[in-house]
Amino acid sequence: MKNKLIVIIIILLLLYMIPTLSLSYFENTFSSSEEGPIDIAESIDSIITTDESEIRYIEVYHINSNKVLKLEIEEYIMGVVAAEMPAQFELDALKAQAITARTYLLYKLKKTNTNPEQHTQAPICSGTHCQVYLTKEELIQKFTQTWYDTYWPKIESAVNSTKGQILTYEGKLIEPLFHSTSGGRTENSEDVFTSAAPYLRSVESPYEANSPKLTATITIPIIEFITKLKGSLGENDINATNLKDKISLIEVSEGGKIKTMQIGETIITGRDFRTLYNLNSSNFKLVQNNENIEIITTGYGHGVGMSQYGANGMAIEGFNYRDILKHYYTGIEIMQYN
Repeated sequence: MKNKLIVIIIILLLLYMIPTLSLSYFENTFSSSEEGPIDIAESIDSIITTDESEIRYIEVYHINSNKVLKLEIEEYIMGVVAAEMPAQFELDALKAQAITARTYLLYKLKKTNTNPEQHTQAPICSGTHCQVYLTKEELIQKFTQTWYDTYWPKIESAVNSTKGQILTYEGKLIEPLFHSTSGGRTENSEDVFTSAAPYLRSVESPYEANSPKLTATITIPIIEFITKLKGSLGENDINATNLKDKISLIEVSEGGKIKTMQIGETIITGRDFRTLYNLNSSNFKLVQNNENIEIITTGYGHGVGMSQYGANGMAIEGFNYRDILKHYYTGIEIMQYN
């Protein structure tokens, strides 16, 4: 009887210790505070290390210093939120930005593990190639110490209160694209980029009136305008007299941006035209006025995903960060990972 008791005790001890000793053990538990548990371990298996002490940290290639920084994940998210969204925005808009930044980080790490990209020093960088991150010193240099003392606690609150929350679609991490101002309606992803994502659908964005870049106008001398066209497209029969007849619209996206247009004999995308003249968006119209061309743009950025000024406008109207995220990302769930 005594020997049987000893055996039972040994078995119980082993069962208790095995999960702790196993190098491959890590419990990926994802749960939604609204919809219940959903397992998305398959989506992020390759980005979670087996050493739990390392999970909280990531390596970031810091472009300005040409160094690799080892940062705690939530500390990194704070630096992204501060760099990517005006800190004067409503708290719920900052919370929405924090969750998109966290989701994008995990998405990018997953993607980099399977397809290394431009920077080999670390899986993610501090520039626009990934998402912009600024250190505390850079923030103070850019905005002043007073700004930092005033707004850093607010950014900390936005990040800490949403700690661990990410965005998923059908149990998979999403690529949470965002931009400054949509101009009234966001874009379907395939109208701007190469592929259609079911969660990046065109939706109305009605609360952007406070955006300083909702509309903009640039004026270019006609001669300079035509010279750029000829240099890029090689169209030699365009001149100030026939310019209006040589430019025609072909297709407009659901979000209101120009998809394709014809200039002379050449078909060009609105995105390429935007790049050629460094425009705020590809939602534009041309007005020929005496010796000049006015290009009037609506919105700022590619227009896909969350509009930051739209998010802030929603927050001002009383919507919370969950409302904001579920509006701009169609069919997503806000999950909590442990």
